[in-house]
Amino acid sequence: MLDTRFVDLHVHSTKSDGTYTPQELVNYAMEKGLSAFALTDHDTVDGIEEAMEYARELCLPYDIKGSATNVKTSDCNGATSGAMPPMVPEVIPGIEFSTEYQGKDVHIVGLYIDIHTPSFEQHLRDFVESRNVRNEKMCKSLQGIGMDITYEKLLERFPGAVITRAHYAKYMLEKGYIKSMAEAFERYIGDYSPHYIPREKVTPEQAISLILEAGGIPILAHPILYHLSDARLEELVVQLKAAGLIGIEAIYSTYAPAEERQIRRLAEKYNLLLSGGSDFHGSNKPGLDLAVGYGKLFVPYDILDKLKAIRA
Repeated sequence: MLDTRFVDLHVHSTKSDGTYTPQELVNYAMEKGLSAFALTDHDTVDGIEEAMEYARELCLPYDIKGSATNVKTSDCNGATSGAMPPMVPEVIPGIEFSTEYQGKDVHIVGLYIDIHTPSFEQHLRDFVESRNVRNEKMCKSLQGIGMDITYEKLLERFPGAVITRAHYAKYMLEKGYIKSMAEAFERYIGDYSPHYIPREKVTPEQAISLILEAGGIPILAHPILYHLSDARLEELVVQLKAAGLIGIEAIYSTYAPAEERQIRRLAEKYNLLLSGGSDFHGSNKPGLDLAVGYGKLFVPYDILDKLKAIRA
């Protein structure tokens, strides 16, 4: 029988720079018919427990076992007692680390991480502190050109979020300092703009190590987006494979067919598992939808099955 289930292994919430709360993501994933999605917020796991607990609560009325502590969404989907259960997706605990490689921003996604691993928790606390310092400096720089912006005002406007440059852009747009989100990056806070201050980043190898320590699966996210030559991209893959990389994002919202084939070949050559996702951010990425990306994305469930198999 043909398996028509599908998943999305790269999704963001309001805990970083998405516009859907963790609970709203669970509801929307149900609406889209997803069997599973990974919550992979930037450098934070603050939304994981909220999303997972909410999914468990949705399952409880249909659960045969009847206990919130041992309910899995797979139990919910397969339950036969009472009314037919909704398709509650599995919520995969994840993260997307921002790292630096040869002056480029490279992202490492971690799937199935144990978010309470002590070394992992300590790193995130350290990262939060360095990010706070960076944000204070960026706000002071923007104040110097007459913008009424402080880190405290950003936190007040976006409560509970990890403040990213997307939040700066939205705040500046609301205040009338710019006419579009793109203008914020082009004139003020893009990588080579006058008020951008880079924050402390780990190396890709360090991110992979942290994910492995937390029992997770490290994935090289959207490698095409780094605009590396074929030789440099392969060099990066070789380097990260040696550091413990397990998978690579071969299915992604913006890939052309030839680009997907290129990443699939790299995965096969270096014995990496495939991953895929939309990189959904809600309205912060207009036109890009959960599960389907820009309309043609499809990540089959067997991709997740193979990732799960290495954890058995």
